[in-house]
Amino acid sequence: MSQVDNDRHEIRQLIENWALWRDAGDWGRFATVWHPRDGWMSATWFQGSATDFIKASREGFENGVSILHFLGGHTTDVVGDRAVAQTKMTINQRASIDGVEVDVVCTGRFYDFLSRHEGRWTLVRRQPIYEKDRLDVVDPAASMTLDPELLDRFPTGYRHLAYLQTKAGFTVKDGLPGLTGTAVEQLYSEGKQWLAGA
Repeated sequence: MSQVDNDRHEIRQLIENWALWRDAGDWGRFATVWHPRDGWMSATWFQGSATDFIKASREGFENGVSILHFLGGHTTDVVGDRAVAQTKMTINQRASIDGVEVDVVCTGRFYDFLSRHEGRWTLVRRQPIYEKDRLDVVDPAASMTLDPELLDRFPTGYRHLAYLQTKAGFTVKDGLPGLTGTAVEQLYSEGKQWLAGA
């Protein structure tokens, strides 16, 4: 295999390790996927350093917050010691809304900025792209009515996820990248700049 092929293989493994170690609560190994100084995570409910994200994720995990990640297709552009990876994913969160247990499934992509640090690939920045989501009651006999005003506060790509998280007490960021629009175009531009050395 060529060096670029090796790099792509290592990056794909890193992306898979992120999902497996985070969802399993393996915090020591989860910390190893991030750049030790510059790791940055953006999500609906969190924007900050990798260190703070690990702490917040661990606290949520220990308090019963149920957020799981599943991965699909993957592609990586590698330029020297920098890379941008995109990975199809779903975010699955279970919680109660107004006393009714629900599942929200959000489909999108992880858009990742990576760099080679001390000979191995590390995650510098992760920005999910939220493409579409849905909400289902866990008990088929249950029913609920969503507050349309709260639901409409958020973009279509993650409105149900934001609804659930807001009801659970999280502060959810508006204006995150979706399938189309200014935010995702800006993200693509930043990815090109990253590969060009910015």
